[in-house]
Amino acid sequence: MGFAVQADVSDPAQVVSLFDATRTRFGGVDIVVANAGIDETGGPIVEVTEAAFDRIFGVNAKGTFFTLQQAARAINKGGTILNIGSGSALRPMVGLGLYASSKLVGSYLTGVLAQEVGERGVTVNTIIASATDDAGYFSAASDDDPLRSMVRAASPIGSRMGSVDDVADAVEFFTGPLARWVSGSQLLVSGGQN
Repeated sequence: MGFAVQADVSDPAQVVSLFDATRTRFGGVDIVVANAGIDETGGPIVEVTEAAFDRIFGVNAKGTFFTLQQAARAINKGGTILNIGSGSALRPMVGLGLYASSKLVGSYLTGVLAQEVGERGVTVNTIIASATDDAGYFSAASDDDPLRSMVRAASPIGSRMGSVDDVADAVEFFTGPLARWVSGSQLLVSGGQN
């Protein structure tokens, strides 16, 4: 039953085509996870170029906005819409101004969209993941990368990074019956890291 559609989420027309193809194949949409993103810091704000801004905001902000918009239009009654946010957007950090601000868009839209589609029984939530092993930057970072050690040390639960499975477990919760009354929420999946 596998099915894949290639789309550049920074192009709203391709997002529309993605949802059209999905509805054609399955007759409707029950679950949408807006997870596309560019995981690059962008460096200090004074050094960010317009090209870097357009590229990162094109995917992380514009792409998320139009994915959530199409999800709201396409989702079946009682469906689930999820946004994958970033823990980096929770507090100002030098060098992360571009990336973190681009990730704030989806988190804000979660609360608004939950109100707009709630009457259809649709839930809308954000999972705010901390640095996750084998995802984003850490999919290519070496085992001895100093940032990896810093992230491990920041978790009070144990000296490990979050895993893709940790985030997937949160997705499973939000898409299952136990979360039927949870909407407009942001769940921090960070191992206690703030």
